[in-house]
Amino acid sequence: MTSLVRHRIRTGDGITLAADYYHHDGNRRVVLLLHGGGQNRHAWSTSAARLHARGYTVVAYDTRGHGDSDWDPAGRYDVERLASDLVAVRDHISTDTPPVVVGASLGGMTILAAHLLAPPDLWGAVVLVDITPRLEFQGAQRVVSFMAAHPEGFRTLDDAAEVIAAYNPHRARPANVDGLRKVLRQRHDGRWIWRWDPAFVHSNFEFLHDEPASGTSQFDAIGALLSDGARRVTAPTLLVRGLLSDVLSQETVDDFLRLVPHAETVDVSGTGHMIAGDDNDAFTAAVTNFLDRCSL
Repeated sequence: MTSLVRHRIRTGDGITLAADYYHHDGNRRVVLLLHGGGQNRHAWSTSAARLHARGYTVVAYDTRGHGDSDWDPAGRYDVERLASDLVAVRDHISTDTPPVVVGASLGGMTILAAHLLAPPDLWGAVVLVDITPRLEFQGAQRVVSFMAAHPEGFRTLDDAAEVIAAYNPHRARPANVDGLRKVLRQRHDGRWIWRWDPAFVHSNFEFLHDEPASGTSQFDAIGALLSDGARRVTAPTLLVRGLLSDVLSQETVDDFLRLVPHAETVDVSGTGHMIAGDDNDAFTAAVTNFLDRCSL
């Protein structure tokens, strides 16, 4: 085993992505981790360490406009472009066998869209975390509204912790808020702002600020695109759903299984949309059990 190594990956349109590479000398597949919107690669730190301990080489990267990756100067954050970035990261990884790809929320959307750009045999397995092509509008709206709120940031990390706790009432507020430095940065005036480009929300998901009646057409268009990608998924597939999630429902899960009939599903009780952060033990157990059964 070797220690964590930072990689800088260049995309086709000149954006540089930051990635953490946890190399393992074993013969298991590489596991590629894609975070959700507004998060960054640090959201996977615990999962990455646990997967690495199980013998996997793990790569977690920051989506463009997030974390330590470049912001797109033109504010281009459409899912097709994010999918192109994923393929660039896949090409950067030196591996003899197709990697496992795990995507939470936006990361899962990116995986499905990537199936429209590249052959499905690029992937050894697909794990989608609380995401399917069809979402519950109000749940998706709540996520985007949270990201768009507080554009001027927070006076202190404690203030930010209070807002996050209100958004995730089922998760205990941390006693030590220093971990928020991974998702917030301090501006020159001392205020703490999110580590993502505001254009990410406003350039692509503005319609989610509207009522369902006015935002349905764009919402449905994204769902149709992702459905086309889902129909091309051939690798072993696992959908992990948080039982407290307002983004997925049993109906959206059933729709997904019609698109990807070979997929398996697992529900994690006591967790919402951000399953890995709500109960990492249960999340990692579900993923490693699936990978072990697939002999990956």
